[in-house]
Amino acid sequence: MFSKIFSGTLPLQGTDVAAKWDSLYHFLVSMSAFFFVLVVGAMIYFAVQYKDKPGRKTKYITGSHLLEAIWVIVPTALLLGIFGWGYVVYNGMTKAPSDAYEVRVIAKQWLWQFQYDNGQTTTNELYVPLNKPVKLIMTSQDVLHSFFVPNFRIKQDVVPGMYTTVWFQTQIAGKHQIFCAEYCGTAHSGMLAKVIALDEAQWKAWCAGKKIGPQPDATSDMGDMQLGENTAEPAAKDGVAYAAMTLVDQGRKVFEAKGCVACHSPTGESKVGPSQKGIFGHKVELADGSSVIADENYIRESIEKPNAKIVKGYQPVMPTFQGLISETEMNAVIAYIKSLK
Repeated sequence: MFSKIFSGTLPLQGTDVAAKWDSLYHFLVSMSAFFFVLVVGAMIYFAVQYKDKPGRKTKYITGSHLLEAIWVIVPTALLLGIFGWGYVVYNGMTKAPSDAYEVRVIAKQWLWQFQYDNGQTTTNELYVPLNKPVKLIMTSQDVLHSFFVPNFRIKQDVVPGMYTTVWFQTQIAGKHQIFCAEYCGTAHSGMLAKVIALDEAQWKAWCAGKKIGPQPDATSDMGDMQLGENTAEPAAKDGVAYAAMTLVDQGRKVFEAKGCVACHSPTGESKVGPSQKGIFGHKVELADGSSVIADENYIRESIEKPNAKIVKGYQPVMPTFQGLISETEMNAVIAYIKSLK
């Protein structure tokens, strides 16, 4: 009953995760309402039934082990159940499927920039395929931001100097609103974007560089709030312009242009530095005896702070590239290294 009452206050359920979170939310609201009525009702009943009267003597109560056991066991069981329920949903939403389509996200004051495997880059419009998992690999160019899509019930901080991830799979075509949910400066409220979910035919056309028609806004239950147009400045064109090149090809070009090939072989050959072939997703042995999995954050750190983790068998001779490589170039280089299998 309570879930029906409160369901109208929530945005559109654009993903399976949204439906799961809403179910937990409805349970919490219903349980809170139930215990509110129970406690307040009992309080009112006892206040009326046992109010002070002339000649009435209060009965001395020594305690009840059964009552004590009930009010310890029942709340504990409910809290553990809520924790388990929340953990299952959270665990599912943080582990992206292995076949998820990856999009690189760069947040900056005050806009969102998106890089795709086919080499395209968009600003404040995130194009995704319908009914397929999409994984966002996100970083910030300046300050802390937070990527929030109410219809998908996903929100993830976007941190400068590192990568965070979030994934979703939407079943509803059209535009879904994106907000920045972390105050990031004077134009924070104008840092708006759209997720544009395309059906299979439109997605293939868009990936091929063809123009697609305007997409409708997905039906939303967010009231009559007018979001308006994004007022952020256009994206700056940093780095080199790559026409008709995939993200991997862009990364190869940066890898060569920055002189990385002089010390790191893409074919497995050992040089001054370790080869990049087959490194991504695998364990790397370090000089201090520890090990680390080579993910996006490890590769980024190795480029910007090469002496932070020295690979076993190699000397700390690599110079830092911090400030010498843009965020778009960094994403391209990491995509290239990931492709070296």
